[in-house]
Amino acid sequence: MEQELKAEGLPKTNAFSQWIKNNFQYIPPAFITLILLVGQFTYGILDNYLSLVVAIGTSVISEMILARTILGTRKNLASAYITGISVGILIRSNVIWPYFITALLSILSKYVLRYKGRHLWNPSNFGVSWMLFLGSMNVAGLSIQWGSNLAAMSVIWVLGLLIVNRAKRLHVTITYVISFVILAYIRCLITGDAFLAELSPLTGPMYQLFIFFMITDPGTSVSTKKGRIIVVILVALVEFVLRLNHSIYAPFYALFLVGPVAKYLDLKRSSPALQVK
Repeated sequence: MEQELKAEGLPKTNAFSQWIKNNFQYIPPAFITLILLVGQFTYGILDNYLSLVVAIGTSVISEMILARTILGTRKNLASAYITGISVGILIRSNVIWPYFITALLSILSKYVLRYKGRHLWNPSNFGVSWMLFLGSMNVAGLSIQWGSNLAAMSVIWVLGLLIVNRAKRLHVTITYVISFVILAYIRCLITGDAFLAELSPLTGPMYQLFIFFMITDPGTSVSTKKGRIIVVILVALVEFVLRLNHSIYAPFYALFLVGPVAKYLDLKRSSPALQVK
């Protein structure tokens, strides 16, 4: 590698940065795989590996078929992989069918619920939210299956922040975290619970996937930085209300309610030239 760089007359750091830029689409899948591996080998967060394979396989195959039949194109499957692995991590069930249905719903939402050629919901947020709401007899969500390994959390947070910064979505993550901390303090004043108890969900894998993948999703984010900041504050506020009403899966439901409305309004005011498939 070093000899190749010298032959090309490029500094190693510049060449590495260019490689990251050219292959960035593969970095988020690698990162979410790292989250899974850390959680699984440290705390065993998966019930079984078959459910994960079913979720990923359903997402990838559905993406391939729907992209070809509806859009007439081939799509990079990194996004479908992220959706599948998110489903495999975020839901819990003793049977396999919820993983298949959730992954299928997630990918279908990209091709059925569209406006001006764009999908409105983050795919995994759509599928997981519906399954947790309608399939509560057979499905639960990932919650405390992580523990409090500070070293593992630190690695994931550092890498996560670097990745969202590279994707130009760091302001989204930071705004949400600040909003969550402030609203957690307000909740503890209202409920009388300990502040650290209200704050602790931020260290869990559910929130890590939410913070680094769902609310930062470029495909369903609004088009301006100011708009994204406003939207994520609204998501945090809706989550605040839902948590006060003892909703366990408040962040998913909050994004499900706020995100597509914001995306729809953003697309409605956008120029036709910005409409893409």
